[in-house]
Amino acid sequence: MGHSHDRAPVHAGGRHAWRLGAALGLIGAFFVVELVFGLLSGSLSLLSDAGHMAADVVTLAAALTATRLAARPDTTGRRTYGSYRAEMFASGFAVLVMLGVAVYIVVESIGRIGDAPEIEAGPMLWIGAIGLAVNIAAMAFLRSGAGESLNVKGAYLEVVADTAGSVGVIIAGVLVAATGEAYWDTGVALAIGVFVVARALPLGRQVLAILAQHAPAGVEPAEVAADLAAIPGVREVHDVHLWTLTSGMHVGTAHLVTDAGADDHAVLDRAQDLLRDRHGIDHPTVQVEPSGHAACDEPGRCPAPVDAERR
Repeated sequence: MGHSHDRAPVHAGGRHAWRLGAALGLIGAFFVVELVFGLLSGSLSLLSDAGHMAADVVTLAAALTATRLAARPDTTGRRTYGSYRAEMFASGFAVLVMLGVAVYIVVESIGRIGDAPEIEAGPMLWIGAIGLAVNIAAMAFLRSGAGESLNVKGAYLEVVADTAGSVGVIIAGVLVAATGEAYWDTGVALAIGVFVVARALPLGRQVLAILAQHAPAGVEPAEVAADLAAIPGVREVHDVHLWTLTSGMHVGTAHLVTDAGADDHAVLDRAQDLLRDRHGIDHPTVQVEPSGHAACDEPGRCPAPVDAERR
């Protein structure tokens, strides 16, 4: 017996595509400004923040492209779940970009230890301040969507990390101006790199859990199976599989063996409602099997096939 076709899941990322586009426009425009002044001033913290801005631009563009792909209908008939997983690949790409930028910053910071480069504190301060304003605006665009879409969350965390970078640039500028010591710039850049890693790793774990088809966060497979087994008329529950297709879209399948004389239609309806309403499974697929059907799962227990012509 089949599954529910009503209340189809709504693609979470598609609702926030405009937010990604707005953030991309803001950060893309400022990246050019920060890169130019980072090169002119010689500030590693400013250049590292510009590098992170470049990562933001790439990540936001990938996130926006993935969101557009995920929202497109399948015309081939082969992508039976659509292109929703494109968002997960974009989120994974965001993690790789963040880690790559962090490694670059840390390596450059360590390489500068002991050097005393000439750094202009003025451009660091006012470029850092403008960057902070741009990042706060981008965060405001993305924040509400970050709780619904892992793709938007990846972009949001990129901007959060870049906001910390802008704060770091301002702090480094103040310290360099006050002390005349360039090591403050190097130290702040190193701290930015560590912060980026701390933000990227949890997102990476979430992406891997979804791509590996782990049970959705907060959903216990044993508890789901127990609830299904408690439905009147259900004798046995097996082959329970729960996973996340994309952000906010959970999928589940289960086989239920019913007692002789049980109302299979009622069992099916209760099981689907339970999975959807109690456990948040947006797309439940339930197979209801009569009690004699379970014996066919064991070798030698299935009845011999009947010749259709003799029937």
